[in-house]
Amino acid sequence: MSSNPNNEHLIVGSITAVYGVKGWVKIYSHTDPMENIFNYKPWLLKIDGVLKPLEVEASKRHGKGLIAKLAGVDDRDIARNYCGLDIAVDASQLPVLEEGEYYWSQLQNLLVYTESDQLLGKVIRLMETGANDVLVVKGTADSIDQKERLLPYLPDQVIKKIDLETGTMRVDWDPEF
Repeated sequence: MSSNPNNEHLIVGSITAVYGVKGWVKIYSHTDPMENIFNYKPWLLKIDGVLKPLEVEASKRHGKGLIAKLAGVDDRDIARNYCGLDIAVDASQLPVLEEGEYYWSQLQNLLVYTESDQLLGKVIRLMETGANDVLVVKGTADSIDQKERLLPYLPDQVIKKIDLETGTMRVDWDPEF
């Protein structure tokens, strides 16, 4: 699953923390396999509300994660300014998906309704659990309550319909659960 097809940029990961003292940063990747994030160039980071291109000078797997050296970022203090930023890429670089497949960022912010039209909230993020992906749905001002729910991303079983044009998702889910 990763952003809305109407957007020209998609979020493929984020910069999570500094690594070492020479400007390296830790990377969280939404791509599968995770190293694929380094195939997309340039990375686009939203800085002061503006998407700015940034080149990756070097990158490698480190333990269970990834680290990267950003061009022009040569010390820990400068690298710290990039922590917490999402990594976007031009959508035209991503593979075209099959019918019924979605990038994670396309699912984020969708309003989630039960089949009986009860609004559960909106998708705030997705998690990988190994068995299946999980949607984190948080109540909104208009939803039936303010609960946060974890819904398994199981097309045809739990997920009944996704409509990107209306920004909605229909689910077979008991609101009490």
